Amino acid sequence: MIPRLSLAAAAIALGACASTAAAAPETPVEPEAAQPAPATASATILGTAGQEIGTAQLTDAPHGLMVRVELAPGSLTPGWHGIHFHAVGDCSDVGMYKMSGGHVGKMDGGHGLFNPEGPEAGDLPNIWAAADGSAGYEAFTTLDTVESLTDADGSAIIIHEAPDDGITQPIGGAGARVACGVVS
Repeated sequence: MIPRLSLAAAAIALGACASTAAAAPETPVEPEAAQPAPATASATILGTAGQEIGTAQLTDAPHGLMVRVELAPGSLTPGWHGIHFHAVGDCSDVGMYKMSGGHVGKMDGGHGLFNPEGPEAGDLPNIWAAADGSAGYEAFTTLDTVESLTDADGSAIIIHEAPDDGITQPIGGAGARVACGVVS
């Protein structure tokens, strides 16, 4: 008798749960507010003869900036190259690229990702060029935003002939400027 009574009690309890769940009003789920699209900027990168060799895409993230660079074969000599943001968006002096000024956020003695006094806002990790001179690069920096790089005088992304050692002043031993792109 006890097993039938227990079975009947369980059936009644399940039925009560089902009717309670069915009777409970549904709370509408609010859709998440659409997030605004992140700010973006880009640059067409020019080589030493002023020819287009690639592009840079910049995308704001919640806590910094994603930088993506793609360079065609033959763009750079194989190996590591310094890459920085420079303070002025001007690549008009083709092959020299001095019109782009110094690094964004230039500080005396502050250049370099390994520098205890730095880094400057223009400092980025080196870019690697493959044996065919092409390069693909993606880096994240907390030192810049699209807004800061597209201010009144703009900025440029500069690639140097040699790697940046991350500490030597003023530019980490990276040498001449071999590519330039105006950030816009």
